[in-house]
Amino acid sequence: MSRAIWKGAISFGLVNIPVSLKTASRSNTLDLDMLDKRDMAPIGYQRINKHTGKTIDNAHIVKGYAYEKDEYVVLSDEDFRQANVEATQTVDIVSFVDAGSIPPYYFETPYYLEPDKRGERGYALLHETMRKTGRAAVALVVLRNRQHLAALLPLGKALVLNTMRFADEVLPVEDLSLPGGKKHAASAREVEMATKLVEDMTEEWAPEQFHDTYREDLLKVIHAKIKAGKTHLLTPASDEPATPSRGAKVIDMMTLLKQSIGKRGKGAEPRRAAADDEAEEDTGDMPRKSARRAPTKAGKAGKAGKAGKATGGKAPGKKDATKKASAAKKPTTKKSPAKTSATKKPAARKAAAKKAVAKKAVAKKASQPAPARKAA
Repeated sequence: MSRAIWKGAISFGLVNIPVSLKTASRSNTLDLDMLDKRDMAPIGYQRINKHTGKTIDNAHIVKGYAYEKDEYVVLSDEDFRQANVEATQTVDIVSFVDAGSIPPYYFETPYYLEPDKRGERGYALLHETMRKTGRAAVALVVLRNRQHLAALLPLGKALVLNTMRFADEVLPVEDLSLPGGKKHAASAREVEMATKLVEDMTEEWAPEQFHDTYREDLLKVIHAKIKAGKTHLLTPASDEPATPSRGAKVIDMMTLLKQSIGKRGKGAEPRRAAADDEAEEDTGDMPRKSARRAPTKAGKAGKAGKAGKATGGKAPGKKDATKKASAAKKPTTKKSPAKTSATKKPAARKAAAKKAVAKKAVAKKASQPAPARKAA
C-alpha cells in the first residue's frame, strides 16, 4: 500500500475522525527520456536565472505571486499553512447529496481514507450511514497548497475521497453544437434495435479485463529492438501514406444495428443457421456433379458402336455430339408401366429388321469380286 500523503481529520458536524490520505491510483505510462539524436546523450532540464543565465540550486528557489510586472510577493511554506490552518488539516464535510446526482466529469483523482488511532468507531459510523442512505458527502480539503472540492463515497469497507473540479472549471455544455429537432431524431424502430444491442452487450462490471494494450505493443517493439541489438538506431518513417479520413456519407442506421447485434454472442445462433443453410446448398449440388463422371472404356466402346451403326459407320459429327450432350443434361421422365410395355415391342422389331438388312448388305458386298487394278 502507498504511503500517507496527508494526515488530518474528517469534520462531520461536531465529530472529528482522525484519518490519513493515501493515493488510490497509479500511472503506468512508459518513462521515456529526451535524447539528442546526434550522440544519444540525455537531455536535462535546468532551472535558470533569466537575468544571469546561470543555473539555480533548489535551496535558493522560493515561490512568489506577481501582483505587478516584475513585482512579487514571496510566500513560504508557513505562509501557505497559516492562510487557513483548519482547512489544511481537515476534510470538511459541508453537505450530503444523492451519490448518483454528481456528473462523472466533475471527478478528478481518487484517494483512500484510512482511520488513524481512536478514529475507527467514527469512521465505521460514517461509512455505514452513507452506505445505508446512498448518499455522497461533499467536502472541501486543501492538498498541496490548493483547495479542492471533494466527494466521499463508501467502497466496500473503505471510504474513498475523490477530488473534484469546481463549477467554474467545467466548460458549459451549451457551447457544444448538438443534434436536435426532427431532422436528427431517432425512429421508434431504431431505438428498439439500439436497445436490443445494449441488452446484448450488457455484462457485469469487470475492470480487470481491461488493460493498456498499446503500452504492451510498444514494449514488444522496445524488446525486439534490444534483442536485435538496435539500441541506438532510429526507425525510419514509413513510406505508407497515412490512412485518409473518411468523408461524410449517409448512414443506414438499421443495417448497422442489425449487423452489430449479429456479431455479439447471442447472435451466434443465426450465424450458425446461415452457415448450415450454405452447407446444404453446397451438398445439394453434389449429386449433379458426381453424375458427370468420366465414362469407362467399356462404356466408350459401346457408345462408339451405337454411333457407328446410327451414322453408317462414320464418326459422329460436332452437331450430333452437342445434341447428345444436351439430351444427357435433360432430365428423363418415367413412363407409366402400361405405356412402356406397349411401345417397347415395336421398337425392338424395328431394331431387329435393321440388323437383318445390314447383315444382308455386308454378305452381298463380300460375295462380289474385287475390281481389277489398272496397269501402271
